[in-house]
Amino acid sequence: MLPKFLIADNSQEAIDLVYVVHTETPRCIIQCDLDGFYSNQRIYWIDEEPLSQDDIDTLLEEAEEFYEKELDNQEDIYDEEE
Repeated sequence: MLPKFLIADNSQEAIDLVYVVHTETPRCIIQCDLDGFYSNQRIYWIDEEPLSQDDIDTLLEEAEEFYEKELDNQEDIYDEEE
């Protein structure tokens, strides 16, 4: 079973971009800048886009929360290694 969200990047193609992948229906990939979740944001829908803007907004809020927590966790891990 996959986690609900995954973080992906492609430093060979887009150095300043990161992607949050939503693995549950409706599946999508959310592109954003490393500097901010809503900066340079674009949603690539794998499944059909939800009709409700409220559903999209909720998905984006959950994705942002996941992204921020992952960044914080990575910082904590790197701090512990030093």
